[in-house]
Amino acid sequence: MDTIYRLMEAVLPYEFMQYNFMKNALIAVLIITPLFGILGTMIVNNKMAFFSDALGHSAFTGMAIGILLGISDTNLSMIVFAVVFALLLNRIKLKNSVSTDTIISVFSSLSTATGLVILSRGGNFSKYSALLVGDILSISPKEILFLLLIFVVTLLFWGLCFNKLHAMSLNSSLAKSKGVPIVLLDNIFVVLIALIVMLSIKWVGILIINALLILPAAAARNIAADMREYHLFSVIIAVFSGIAGLILSYYLSLATGPTIVMIAAVIFFLTFLIRTFVNE
Repeated sequence: MDTIYRLMEAVLPYEFMQYNFMKNALIAVLIITPLFGILGTMIVNNKMAFFSDALGHSAFTGMAIGILLGISDTNLSMIVFAVVFALLLNRIKLKNSVSTDTIISVFSSLSTATGLVILSRGGNFSKYSALLVGDILSISPKEILFLLLIFVVTLLFWGLCFNKLHAMSLNSSLAKSKGVPIVLLDNIFVVLIALIVMLSIKWVGILIINALLILPAAAARNIAADMREYHLFSVIIAVFSGIAGLILSYYLSLATGPTIVMIAAVIFFLTFLIRTFVNE
């Protein structure tokens, strides 16, 4: 990491780059935001805007189960529970005639309530309240490596399966008739979302992780002319929001995650106005 730190100081000779925690946070932003930009496009296309939100809320229950079972690393219990939760939710979504939003809302409410009930026993919930907004400035080099690993896995999956995923989002019945294993790919996709959400939630925050997944993709769709531009703009907007939010939060002493989301929201409204003006 020392070599990377020196390189960052040479490329970005600014005052905030004197601190290792800012360097770690910048590296994390450069890993997390492209991931969110890529996955967000498919989440928006598949009308799964509440899915990541429900997964975020399930973190409470995953952590609570870990505490009840005496697991020292609650991150592990959060990840395992989120994967199981995502697969179960996806199965019910595929088998049930009830609207997806209704199913997700029910599961989200139940998981949140269950986790809060367990974690709040004895008035101890204040110990976990930091998860609500996250703190990317506290990320460590070891945790960055985990994010980098999931980043590589996501890019490989995206490169190999994007066309099939896109076909599924357009017409799942037609994709199935063409031999696309829609259930398998759908399960892999939701597991990937679960892993990324759980690995990022400590740094982004439960309350805003869904916004960071959705806003760049939604903003990109306002101005993109085709699928290539859609993905490209989504990644660019996500990365720009992340870097700008990190720097702005440092100089103004603001919470980093919410600042990033606010910038992404401003960009969304700007692109919405652009689309409205062009269509007129």
